[in-house]
Amino acid sequence: MQRNDKKSIASFLTPAAVLLGAFMILPFLMAFILSFTNQRLIPSPRGTQFVGIANYLRVMGDELFKTGLKNNVVFVIVVVPLQTALALGLAILVNIKVKGNKFFRAIYFIPTVTTMVVVSVIWSFLYHPDGLINGFLTTISFGIWDGIDFLNNTSTAFPAIMLMSIWQGVGFQMLIFLAALQEIPDSFYEAADIDGANTWQQFMYITLPQLKNTTTFVIISTTILAFRLFTQVFVMTNGGPRNSTYTVMLHIYNMAFKRLNIGYASSLTVIFFIIILIISIIQRFVLNDTEEVQ
Repeated sequence: MQRNDKKSIASFLTPAAVLLGAFMILPFLMAFILSFTNQRLIPSPRGTQFVGIANYLRVMGDELFKTGLKNNVVFVIVVVPLQTALALGLAILVNIKVKGNKFFRAIYFIPTVTTMVVVSVIWSFLYHPDGLINGFLTTISFGIWDGIDFLNNTSTAFPAIMLMSIWQGVGFQMLIFLAALQEIPDSFYEAADIDGANTWQQFMYITLPQLKNTTTFVIISTTILAFRLFTQVFVMTNGGPRNSTYTVMLHIYNMAFKRLNIGYASSLTVIFFIIILIISIIQRFVLNDTEEVQ
């Protein structure tokens, strides 16, 4: 029986392992190797040459990389806590056993399954000076609001992308929280009612502790997705205005496919991967320590 179980487990894991190796591990190893070369997208007559750590030294003085990394960090600091909190709130709302709750679950989840390119194009029209958002604000302010071009203003472009990203991604985290909420035994809340605990106390001392592992997963996965910010920036602003929405992923894309410098883009990729990995590990340890204190 144990041998059969191991064979069954291996048969299920093998397809995933093959895909993981072919589309994640192997490309990263290739990027790591190419990061020590001057590889071009279009090979030069001199061919590929080994340049050592020259690409990595160049990254240290790359101002566009620093700008993109700073914007990525700001995006993570703003979006991750807001999206996580909103997802938990929505999950609690749609978990209430009332008529029509399945309809609202579907409504909140629809943006998640919509292609980011499509969402970005739609929101670009909404943010237009003559778009729906400016029209709505002008109407409710009785003409006082003077329509602005959200995506061409350095003070509003990045917040506009943050708002759209939260709206598009919150449904996925909501679904994860909803699944975890439904695993909490009703007997916990029944016992709390008997002891006289109010709704807030039940949330603080039953719901949150029972969701600690789920919350850790949501925060770490959302952080990784937030650092990968690319599509909405590429479609809506292309890093502008004046690099106010420039990101590391956009910089890697520009280096690789616009300037054709695969070697340098590979070094950017390796460094960015290490940064995200370190942040994820730190988050894991910090969240675990917080849970132990609680």
